[in-house]
Amino acid sequence: MSTSSKHPNKVHEGRNVKRFREMMGIKQESLAYSLGDEWSQKKVSLLESKEKIEDELLAEIAKILNVPEEAIRNFDEETAISNIQNNYDSSVVNSGPIVNYGCTFSPLDKLIETMEEIKKLHAEKEALYERLLKALEQK
Repeated sequence: MSTSSKHPNKVHEGRNVKRFREMMGIKQESLAYSLGDEWSQKKVSLLESKEKIEDELLAEIAKILNVPEEAIRNFDEETAISNIQNNYDSSVVNSGPIVNYGCTFSPLDKLIETMEEIKKLHAEKEALYERLLKALEQK
């Protein structure tokens, strides 16, 4: 993901670590524990305030958080918000948002078709039962 021309290379890696950590529901203490004995909650907090994180450490954190390194390195909140806003704006019509689930049929029509098939099968079953009864009576 590229950054906007207003903020070239202004991705705050520490803030992104915090965002991904919170999205994964991981506390600072847990991340510190996963990073090793020399880490503490306070040290993780300081790390999250750093704009740039060393490559090896970022790789280790990405592995712990189970996200790609590039996601932490390149995530830009303003770009993400802009993309979300633009995608939402283009899907809104005067009457409200368009909800298109990719249906190529009417679910109600399918329900009615199914009910008609059930009625037809039931009628065939009854006719077969009647013929069976007549055949038994004739014997």
